[in-house]
Amino acid sequence: MQQGSKKAIVAALVANFGIAIAKSVGFVLTRSAGMLAEAGHSLADTSNQALLLLGGRRAAREADETHPFGYGRERYFWAFVVALVLFSMGGLFALYEGIEKLRHPHATESLAIAIGILIVAIILETFSLRTAVREANHVKPADVSWWRFIRTSKSPELPVVLLEDVGAEIGLFLALIGVSLAAATGDPRWDAVGSIAIGILLVAIGIVLAIETKGLLLGETASQDVIAAISASISAQPEVTSLIHCRTQHMGPDELLVGAKVEFKRELDFAELAAAVDRVEGAIREAVPSAVTIYVEPDLRRAAGGE
Repeated sequence: MQQGSKKAIVAALVANFGIAIAKSVGFVLTRSAGMLAEAGHSLADTSNQALLLLGGRRAAREADETHPFGYGRERYFWAFVVALVLFSMGGLFALYEGIEKLRHPHATESLAIAIGILIVAIILETFSLRTAVREANHVKPADVSWWRFIRTSKSPELPVVLLEDVGAEIGLFLALIGVSLAAATGDPRWDAVGSIAIGILLVAIGIVLAIETKGLLLGETASQDVIAAISASISAQPEVTSLIHCRTQHMGPDELLVGAKVEFKRELDFAELAAAVDRVEGAIREAVPSAVTIYVEPDLRRAAGGE
């Protein structure tokens, strides 16, 4: 795991743990449904950051006989678990609590305490989001939008933390609006509506994260820029006549499997061909350091459909 990703996760973990405690105390004092929903949200986020750190630690294990390509996909698996936790422990819990209070409304107590805790939580959450944005800017190309970065990043931690923090910021404002409207109108159902809105938001974020991490977990190809760099490095070798095709798959965020079928000059003998294959592999690794496993198959280009 990159140092920037780990720094963003730790910042989010510390912030969310403190926020979860504050919101839990706030719920006990105010009996606010929105506050309870946000407490569940922060507890879910805290456990999620712990799971991301666990995934990074387990993914760092060396390859062995049962996992010859290593454990890089552990990071994708635990990111997928995070999406499920956010969906269930965060989103569904908030929906349940909001619906229950909508059916059986009761007045929110100690409004000043609730608002104060939510404002402090917003400040802490802003710190966490700011850290995640700063670390993501180190790896996000300037011409790539944030949404595209989340959709295309092969490293799951930063997109997960970014979406969690954005969802947390919006959720806190929803809770603040719900509590304030409940106090201003004397109708506690507004607090319930805030909780339901938080639940819908978290369910939506959980679904987006599940869809994105599912693709990574199943095995996605490298980006077009990386594939172009691999193809160029192969074609640049003097013994290569043409690149017939190239296949890539991420075994982890920083571990790429590359398979290439290459046409070499026909006058090469066996020793020369073996040396040429070694040079092609070296060129690929030089162009794309994340290409840790490479298979190059010498072949002859045939008619269309005969590869």
